[in-house]
Amino acid sequence: MGSELTTVKGCKGFTLIELMVVLVILSVVTMLIIPRLPSSNASNLRSSARTLAATIRYLGENSVTARIPYRLHLNISDATITVARKTADGSEAPPDDVFLTKKILAEGITIESVQTPRLGKVTTGEVLLDFGPAGLSEFVSIHVRASGGEQYTVTAFPGNGKVKIDEGYQEAEL
Repeated sequence: MGSELTTVKGCKGFTLIELMVVLVILSVVTMLIIPRLPSSNASNLRSSARTLAATIRYLGENSVTARIPYRLHLNISDATITVARKTADGSEAPPDDVFLTKKILAEGITIESVQTPRLGKVTTGEVLLDFGPAGLSEFVSIHVRASGGEQYTVTAFPGNGKVKIDEGYQEAEL
């Protein structure tokens, strides 16, 4: 019995060079696309700023229409924001509305500073914002920051209930 070599004709496949070219193209496309995708810190910051602005708007509208006074606790040291309903005797109670009990700041988002005409720029401790029959009692500018350094500024105006969100750190003109 002799050794016979048989060749398979018509067998098709990819060569190593063709596979390498495809991998290079995929890696170049990936390098171009990934930097353009938003980071989770940036989306958490944007979401937190929008939730804070919506909460301020809601408190202002609800305090005017339902005549319920509220107090917004901005704890800069703990990076927490809570809402309390002010009672007739001056004490505070938890809000009745489920929306107001939700967490406002996402994980990794902090309050850098709060600025009001009454207090100036506050960078530590707690700032209390009151909402009464006329809505928000004073102008406020709240600066929130992500761990990556990105910042947003939430500015609320008394009287008209307008709340503005700006990307970056915007200094308030008091």
